Amino acid sequence: MDYAAFAIEWEAAWNSHQLDRILAHYSPDVVFRSHKAMRFVGQGEIHGRDALRSYWARALAQQPELSFVVVDVFHGHGMLVITYQNQAGVLAAETLRFGTDGLVVEASACHRR
Repeated sequence: MDYAAFAIEWEAAWNSHQLDRILAHYSPDVVFRSHKAMRFVGQGEIHGRDALRSYWARALAQQPELSFVVVDVFHGHGMLVITYQNQAGVLAAETLRFGTDGLVVEASACHRR
């Protein structure tokens, strides 16, 4: 897998605000963790692409200016970490673990406050 190319497409997908494009990277049974999810869905761990769609639809609707710029990409065994900055200058990191089909099966987002 070309992790650098993945990070470029991940950034472009988020900046497009097109949910189908964003979610195309994620497995139907993905598990996603983020403390920011608490604000939108009342829990920090989300199970499944449909639930993730619901969360991200709410988040994007409330943040129409949302945009990301990838800062760096770290490769691991079947995983990568993308560090990025959002439109407000907040630095964040997303850890993505991939299944054998190349889709994200587990993701965790951490944000600098």
